[in-house]
Amino acid sequence: MARRPKVVRTLPGLRRVLAGYGNASVALVPTMGALHAGHLALVKQARRRAKRVVVSVFVNPTQFAPTEDLASYPRTWNADLAALAALKVDLIWAPDANTMYPDGFATRIEPGGVAKVGLEDKFRPHFFGGVATVVAKLFTQVTPDFALFGEKDYQQLRVIIQMVRDLNLSPKIVGVRTVREKGGLALSSRNMYLNEAERAVAPVLYRVLKESARHVKAGERIATVLTAGRRKLEDAGFSLDYLEARHALTLEQIARRSEGPIRLLVAARIGTTRLIDNIGV
Repeated sequence: MARRPKVVRTLPGLRRVLAGYGNASVALVPTMGALHAGHLALVKQARRRAKRVVVSVFVNPTQFAPTEDLASYPRTWNADLAALAALKVDLIWAPDANTMYPDGFATRIEPGGVAKVGLEDKFRPHFFGGVATVVAKLFTQVTPDFALFGEKDYQQLRVIIQMVRDLNLSPKIVGVRTVREKGGLALSSRNMYLNEAERAVAPVLYRVLKESARHVKAGERIATVLTAGRRKLEDAGFSLDYLEARHALTLEQIARRSEGPIRLLVAARIGTTRLIDNIGV
């Protein structure tokens, strides 16, 4: 049986454990729990980069709008603990909301730049402020040498990279490739919301991204490719928020392939479940 990782829920306890690591390198994998193979890929990469691996498990209320799924967001603590034990994680940092946001908490980071480009921020304007604030707190609490994030949440990854650069924070940010199901659907904790019929349709999202990337690489006009992709998604039953071609670093809009490295990004609902994905061109 795998050794149970140490679980810490208070800041004094966290500081004591980290002090015991001495000069050993530390990698942090921030999560909201409900762990799947994508999260575990981050943990495996963390183990390759650092002597000690810390995984935070905290469902962050400040990144949910009142109309979103904070109360119903999947929580699978026992399964998460077993999965992290199997990977020999050193420490699980699992604070509660009162520890992260005590009475009187009044400071919030409001990122600009890549956080204000009309993608996720257009549909979830509260989101990146909540993410940036909690991630900055995790960085100051854990003081990692490395922090690992999945490329599935690509705009989030770019926001965190910019925040670290702008605020001179210490960890090296490592983006890890998206892990997918056999049909191509990007792994997400919210996939468990999909019913059988929706799960059968969901992989179309990635297929359209791949097809669109192929056409852009072949030199077709980007606007034409995106129009065709949007139509295919809507015909498949998706309610589309966006399908966009953006500069891979700045996330600014791109009209021609020559304008820079391209990332195609999509967000759409199937049933009541909102899915996001992206692909490099």
